[in-house]
Amino acid sequence: MEKKLYVGGLSYDTTEAGLRDAFSQAGEVVSAAVITDKMSGRSRGFGFVEMSTEEGAQKAIDMWNGKELDGRTLVVNEAKPMADRPRRPGGFDRGGSRGGFGGGRGGFGGRRDY
Repeated sequence: MEKKLYVGGLSYDTTEAGLRDAFSQAGEVVSAAVITDKMSGRSRGFGFVEMSTEEGAQKAIDMWNGKELDGRTLVVNEAKPMADRPRRPGGFDRGGSRGGFGGGRGGFGGRRDY
């Protein structure tokens, strides 16, 4: 059964291919993804690796958790399913009467004459 791992502490220089190569030392890698910022395209410093077996996943955790890759110490553990994680406080209110940008009326303000 496939097992997804969270990999934190990634160097901004680590690529998906580099992540796949590193984790393939522990077993067959189904997929490897470095999470990037949508605006800049730069790595956010974490990613996910999906191993083909639970044994391979455990071996990868033992092999890489607390070890260095591309000059950074990794944190590797089993990824938690999206539904099991608590909501993060705060956030970004995009409108309505509670003060988002433009109060939900479609803009950042009125007309501007230059």
